[in-house]
Amino acid sequence: MAIVNVTPDSFSDGGQFLDADAALVHARSLIAQGADILDIGAESTRPGAAPVDEVEEIARAVPLIASVRAESDIPISIDTMKPAVARAAVAAGATIWNDITALTFAPDSVQTAAALGCEVVLMHMLGDPRTMQAEPRYRDVVEEVTRFLMERAQAAVAGGVRRGAIWLDPGVGFGKTLVHNLQLLSGFDRLAATGYPVLLGVSRKSFIKTIDPSAEAPGDRLGGSIAAALAGVEKGAAAVRVHDVRETVQALATWARIKAAQ
Repeated sequence: MAIVNVTPDSFSDGGQFLDADAALVHARSLIAQGADILDIGAESTRPGAAPVDEVEEIARAVPLIASVRAESDIPISIDTMKPAVARAAVAAGATIWNDITALTFAPDSVQTAAALGCEVVLMHMLGDPRTMQAEPRYRDVVEEVTRFLMERAQAAVAGGVRRGAIWLDPGVGFGKTLVHNLQLLSGFDRLAATGYPVLLGVSRKSFIKTIDPSAEAPGDRLGGSIAAALAGVEKGAAAVRVHDVRETVQALATWARIKAAQ
């Protein structure tokens, strides 16, 4: 799953693809590099990020979705917590709703997901982007994240979302310390054992900088991003959400050939 941020303030590439033409060129490049899904987001969810009005979010995301859909049948995911944005995105050609709030942001989130009939990614986050890194605490992060996601999946199914349309995402970096993130990756197989496909997003995240302080710039975290992605795939991740598509595709292909040769 390749990341396309049409935002001015995303932590890694904010502002680079806010222009519609630049975003479309970037999307084409990611497809050519081997992306299986494009995840388009128009509101930053980095720690401390300010919310964006839904009208502005739609204005940023929908033209790009329509442009990509006009020339490609690649699955498109809309990265949003707002039902109105999800509706506009699906109408323009998106087929997946990637929601960092696990359909809890609005009273009609579950109802909207059921009505749209699209695939849905339910992610775990402690608090919201403005507060999530303010001393996050867990007794057992793997157990608590898994329990929350199972509860949200059950609520979605009860509200009319097809069970087969649901993905889970543990939300690495969303209200977690370095230790929490490492524990989630180490115990990822427990989440994969739920029977739902699990999406893993570790690309360029700040926990890598905590391990390697020299990686201050997000673009300097490729090695850690690939290592964490491979660790997740080894333990059952069904997809990885990344900025660096060509390098990750190459790493996964090499890893798969090594596994096949054993």
